[in-house]
Amino acid sequence: MSIPDLLLRLTIWFLLTADLSPANIAIGLFVAWFIPHRYTVPASWKRWLKELLRVCWEIVLAIPKAYFEAFEIILRPHAKEVITRERVRPFRTPGLIFLDIFLITFTPKTIVLKCREDGWYEVHQVERRKRP
Repeated sequence: MSIPDLLLRLTIWFLLTADLSPANIAIGLFVAWFIPHRYTVPASWKRWLKELLRVCWEIVLAIPKAYFEAFEIILRPHAKEVITRERVRPFRTPGLIFLDIFLITFTPKTIVLKCREDGWYEVHQVERRKRP
């Protein structure tokens, strides 16, 4: 297991447990290390940092969009549901795929339903109905 993937799993563990006690850190290390994993491409620090910076910037841009979408859903309910497919970027580690899914799911109108083995995300979106 690469260090970036281990750090991502530990970060998720600490966010879920909200506990930084020595016992929880030990349990988190154990869980992060022994969760089953499958690699397609080895992770590199350079790729991780580049993608992490890209995702952080996209999250900063998505925050106003998320507020706008939330108010839009409250004020004008959306009744149309659409399931679309988005292509997974090439050469992605499981950790980078997680970051992509997090970014897609960050806004209120979209959620990833499934990450398919053939390299596609199934994304559920709510939209406003077009008036005839």
